[in-house]
Amino acid sequence: MMGHPKKMPDFIAPLNTSSVKKTLVTFVFSAFLIVTILANHPKSEEQIALGNPESTHESSNSHEKSAKYDPGKMIMDHVTDAHDWHLWGEGHEAVSISLPVILFVKSKGLISFSSANFQHGHAAYEGFRLNDKGIVVWEDQKNTEDIYDISITKNVLAMLLAVFALMIIAIGMAKSYKKRQGKAPKGFHNLVEPLILFVRDDVARASIGHKADKYLPMLLSIFFFIFINNIFGLIPIFPGGANVTGNIAVTMVLAVIVFLTVNLHANKYYWKHIFVPDVPVWMYIIIIPIEILGVVLKPFVLMLRLFANITAGHIIILGFFSLIFIFGAMKPGLGLAVSPLSVAFTVFMSLLELLVAFLQAFVFTLLTAIYIGSAIEEHHH
Repeated sequence: MMGHPKKMPDFIAPLNTSSVKKTLVTFVFSAFLIVTILANHPKSEEQIALGNPESTHESSNSHEKSAKYDPGKMIMDHVTDAHDWHLWGEGHEAVSISLPVILFVKSKGLISFSSANFQHGHAAYEGFRLNDKGIVVWEDQKNTEDIYDISITKNVLAMLLAVFALMIIAIGMAKSYKKRQGKAPKGFHNLVEPLILFVRDDVARASIGHKADKYLPMLLSIFFFIFINNIFGLIPIFPGGANVTGNIAVTMVLAVIVFLTVNLHANKYYWKHIFVPDVPVWMYIIIIPIEILGVVLKPFVLMLRLFANITAGHIIILGFFSLIFIFGAMKPGLGLAVSPLSVAFTVFMSLLELLVAFLQAFVFTLLTAIYIGSAIEEHHH
């Protein structure tokens, strides 16, 4: 396949160089702004305690009490979103990236500050604090004014990185096709092109038919967005990797996009099958509610499947890894004895998760294409 001359695929539109430059400049400026905000760290707990020996003593005692390894907390900290990106270490030795907290309150307007001011949930700042679930709430519990949190959390930052990576891949491939018309792609693009052709030929056209190219940009975006975020959640260069597709809010947004696309583009035959099905009239009272429920359940199942599979994989991997510390807390020798088996299972599950990362992106995209195909299918009598 790679030896035949090929032209630029129809779905790759010519690039507007000025718009690409503006996008990159905007991204660089945003990154600079984020770094500037992160630079304004408040004093650490150790620095605050220097002027008060009693506070130093209390903090050391609390540190000793919290030194016990808690696998449940470690796993939940990994699979849930947070206002900082934890890299390694625990307690006072923990190394993390504090992310900007951006809030909108009607009485105060737009408020922005570093999440380091919360001292990992142990302190309040500007009248705000983090509750047990890591959500920004009022320090004064009597205050009932709504808080609109638009912060750049760990998952948001991970999505921005994934979108930036996807943008680089797409722009690079478009430029490569324009420069090497009639030739096979080279290097990394030679690895990406089979995935694009796979989604086009075996997913979109096989499920939708002759109108597949109209929906191909959306299907490719969904596939690569899920796939890249799944990979970023596993690879070692992202310590404490973000669990983006294991966040039900993210999968819900993807499901809503699918729901709107399917139902806004559906033809009369699709709606006739739902509201005027080919069954006896007396069965309408049973069949029509079932059909309407199916319209909602299809994207709902998409949302839950992706969320559950990715989250379960992360929990299993972290569970196997935690066995070393759990048995080590009982007796150091036990931890040493269990570690080879635990590491072996962790490596095996990590390799399996690489396959799951692709399969979940494929299944979500395939079902989306099937739903679109059934909605725009034309019946010929």
